Amino acid sequence: MAQFIKIYEENPNEKDLDKVVKVLKKGGLIIYPTDTVYGLGCDITNHKAMEKVAKIKGVKLDKANFSFICYDLSNLSDYVKQIDTATYKILKKHLPGPFTFVLPSSNNLPKSFKKKKTVGIRIPDNNIIRELVKRLGNPIVSTSIYDEDYVVEYTTDPELILEKWENIVDCVIDGGYGDNSPSTVIDLSEGDPIIIREGKGSVEDF
Repeated sequence: MAQFIKIYEENPNEKDLDKVVKVLKKGGLIIYPTDTVYGLGCDITNHKAMEKVAKIKGVKLDKANFSFICYDLSNLSDYVKQIDTATYKILKKHLPGPFTFVLPSSNNLPKSFKKKKTVGIRIPDNNIIRELVKRLGNPIVSTSIYDEDYVVEYTTDPELILEKWENIVDCVIDGGYGDNSPSTVIDLSEGDPIIIREGKGSVEDF
């Protein structure tokens, strides 16, 4: 049975955040709020946990297009090749925010992602998940909880999420109602921005 932990975005309770970090450090899977839809994630350094996420999504880990949730842009150099000033300016302008940016990957990726030429980076405008990543000390790997059984593609009510996922994950965070449109995905790996998926973030600036 998954733990169900209520955390308020405006003033996340430190003890509750630490409970979730403990779950992540033990290789647990969590469902958490972002500035778009609720996400499913685990510690990026835990290979077994990432295999579990891939299995849930029905993909092989080395083929999975998971994004990395970072606290801020200072994490980037660990996972992304050096980027030019123009690219950095785009990231700085739009993050934190409802975007996933696809960037060329560095050689330091965890072994699960060694073959990847690009990596999706996400810095949500949501205190709960960013504080968790900060406390964990490294990004969490992330994918959205797409729900094909419902008319609404993404489940937004944390209690309904718990009902569906309580025997699959280790912790569900109740951070209030989620959004039902995903992040906008923009590929910056070749220089000029290419819009892969239009979601919550506005694409007018690109």
